Amino acid sequence: MAGNGVNGVPSGVAGVEPPHSIAQARVDDKGRLKLPAEFLEYLKKLDVDKVFITTMDLQLARIYPISVWKSNETLFANAGDLAEQAEDVAYIAKYYGGDSEIDAQGRVLVPTELRRKLALEAQPVWLDCYHGRINVASKAVHEGRLNRALANLGDKVKTLEKKGLK
Repeated sequence: MAGNGVNGVPSGVAGVEPPHSIAQARVDDKGRLKLPAEFLEYLKKLDVDKVFITTMDLQLARIYPISVWKSNETLFANAGDLAEQAEDVAYIAKYYGGDSEIDAQGRVLVPTELRRKLALEAQPVWLDCYHGRINVASKAVHEGRLNRALANLGDKVKTLEKKGLK
């Protein structure tokens, strides 16, 4: 099982460089997501052929290498005074989630309830890597995130430059 690595990323993932961009893909009418080449290559470098696909916020689908998902399960099991919250989040993750193997064409099957709830069926989606997982956003969620990021962008850049942004 992967331990904690750099910046909270499990150690089994920390040594592999994730894609730095956001990529567009599509969930076909059978619920299969064709992973963009850079995301497929990332998972291959991690020696991942099986993933857990779920949501925890009912906004983004999350594709977890099994080692990363197991670290979440450990967190849920050892949540201490947050046990009730952990149980609720784990329940949602299990309800909408499912294991999927990466097929020979680089596709994963998104669980039916998940793709219906997040409106991912037969739609374009946007993928990005974050904390060892791959986020999958519907068009509506992607546009909302993009609009939020664009709001006052100049001010955000200036503030971050003062903090060291190059």
